[in-house]
Amino acid sequence: MEIMEILPPLIFWHWFILAVLLVVLEVFAPGVVFLWLAIAAVLTGFVKLATPDLIWEYQFLIFAVLSIISVAAGRLWVRQHPTATDHPTLNRRGERYVGRHFTLQEAIVDGQGKLKVDDTTWKVSGEDMAAGTKVSVTGVDGTALVVEKSEGT
Repeated sequence: MEIMEILPPLIFWHWFILAVLLVVLEVFAPGVVFLWLAIAAVLTGFVKLATPDLIWEYQFLIFAVLSIISVAAGRLWVRQHPTATDHPTLNRRGERYVGRHFTLQEAIVDGQGKLKVDDTTWKVSGEDMAAGTKVSVTGVDGTALVVEKSEGT
């Protein structure tokens, strides 16, 4: 017994309903994957509307191929059109401190030390320096701030 003998035949409205469900799922899920699948479902619905005798196997094949194409095209489009933001370092806190100057509370020994910035203690790396030395942050290496001695001290 075939699966389609149990279920009613697929019509174009089924694909449009699937597209709406995928868009609703997109609202609740992170990322932008379900949107591209919804686009593939809509396009499959239009193909089914244009060719009403299309069997369900070909409909699923068309949906699969269109899903791959739409996800690939969507990723390419998102990569070429990045979202502008007024907080480009929002999830990269260490990069906020690059170019700022601080005073070491603890000495840097064997290239490693600690620096208190506002209410957070950061690991720092750089040349060995005594506590109280003025340093500037020149970069970020993982979770450590890269510092060097500030000019004029």
